[in-house]
Amino acid sequence: MARSLFENLEVYKLSESLADIVWEIVIEWENFTKITVGNQLVRACDSIGANIAEGFGRGSKIDNRRFVRIARGSLFETKHWLRRAVKRNLLTTQNINTIKKIIDELSPRLSAYINSLVR
Repeated sequence: MARSLFENLEVYKLSESLADIVWEIVIEWENFTKITVGNQLVRACDSIGANIAEGFGRGSKIDNRRFVRIARGSLFETKHWLRRAVKRNLLTTQNINTIKKIIDELSPRLSAYINSLVR
């Protein structure tokens, strides 16, 4: 499959990394946990990159900005489900540190990307 330009965006690459790491963690959880918290968490993470890609493909800055804002909303939803996972002792300290590092970089980059689409 040919590479699209959105795949070169650092913000997209970070969203993919986050989604891949979360997937690898959740896939190991017990069935009940996967079906409840895990499903929601994976869907929220996957939605970040999906919305970045869809916005990019819309062809206008206005549409792109709208979808990247939705991606930012999905990031906040991801944070919610991660908080639930931490509270329920589903993540190791290493998991938390790895995920936090990506989110700490992704969050301001999403906002910067949104701001770049205003002009």
